Amino acid sequence: MPGPAPKNPADRVRRNKPLANTVLLPHGGRVGEPPAWPLATNTPKIWASLWATPQAAQWELQGIGTVRVVARYALFAEEFGDETVEPNAALLGEIRQLEDRLGLTPMAMLRLRWEIDAKPVTAAVATPQESAAAATAGGDKPRERRKPKAL
Repeated sequence: MPGPAPKNPADRVRRNKPLANTVLLPHGGRVGEPPAWPLATNTPKIWASLWATPQAAQWELQGIGTVRVVARYALFAEEFGDETVEPNAALLGEIRQLEDRLGLTPMAMLRLRWEIDAKPVTAAVATPQESAAAATAGGDKPRERRKPKAL
């Protein structure tokens, strides 16, 4: 017996289909200069790199309140990175919570329903000859096909 007939393609359901309210973040990150430093302290070195992340595109839409939260995270992250300061549980807990609220971890991105947009494919598809040349360039010889034994 051959088994059941295949389903009609229109009836098939994708199980890992993104939810309707999923936000796609730009793959290349936020474009532009970071916002002005909102606190009275010196600007941390991490400030510009935080605002170049894909998550920063959403932070920008949230307004000045989120800019201040990102600034507080930048201060805590800089303090944690300083070798002269002994990190304590309270500091590490605050950093972890801010990372979670700002979508800086994979689990936080899932909870916020943020996904980074797929990277555009720019590389051309390699021909079989190019693939074989790349394999031999690395020192590996391409495998030779064996002929089947005659019975």
